[in-house]
Amino acid sequence: MRDLIVQWLTQVTSSFWNSALSMDQFVTALQETFNMVFFAMLFGCIWGIIQGVTLVVTRPQGILPNKVIYYGLNPIVNALRSLPFIILLIAVIPLTKFIVGTSIGTWAAIVPLTIYVGPYIGRLVETSLLEVNEGIIESAQAMGATPLQIIFKFIIPEARSSLILNLTTATISLIGATAMAGAVGAGGIGDLAISYGYQRFDTSVVILTVIVLLILVQIVQMIGEWLSRLR
Repeated sequence: MRDLIVQWLTQVTSSFWNSALSMDQFVTALQETFNMVFFAMLFGCIWGIIQGVTLVVTRPQGILPNKVIYYGLNPIVNALRSLPFIILLIAVIPLTKFIVGTSIGTWAAIVPLTIYVGPYIGRLVETSLLEVNEGIIESAQAMGATPLQIIFKFIIPEARSSLILNLTTATISLIGATAMAGAVGAGGIGDLAISYGYQRFDTSVVILTVIVLLILVQIVQMIGEWLSRLR
């Protein structure tokens, strides 16, 4: 499959491609970008959904109000969201080395990417869940539903479309962050743009990188919108 992709890209770009970068290198970088987005989004969703649900249910007007948890978690989420990704990338290098044993490469980039997208997803999940009509929650409570049943059988299903669209937005932001991660040797499309495009003044690589990122964003957006319309 990989060889077919390389062959197809070579044929498509042969008419204007004039770069030291090979198609095999480009496909490898594309795979690295997919790995970073997939795993960072996976871990970020787990962390972010837990954060978002916790913030919703423990808020003063929530179904399980808890001031200690809410006012403790809320500023932590705000603090992590306020850090620009490039600064966060450098700040968590010791943690990255502790977890994966290195601060360079695709797998090392997944750690800061997860820390970056997790709180962002948490806020988006919180926003989606707060959009659910309070009447639905009151009806669930009147029927004797437990807090867990209210969360997983009423609130989350009701907020499904909004959650999917917000997670789509988070995925697109993460794609942009993976490009920035290339500045510190994380690999992926961003690393090609910097190493072959910017540093070697190779305009064709920069143009190809921009086109690929645009296509990725469009694909993710279309899939997200399609999933949000499913019932």
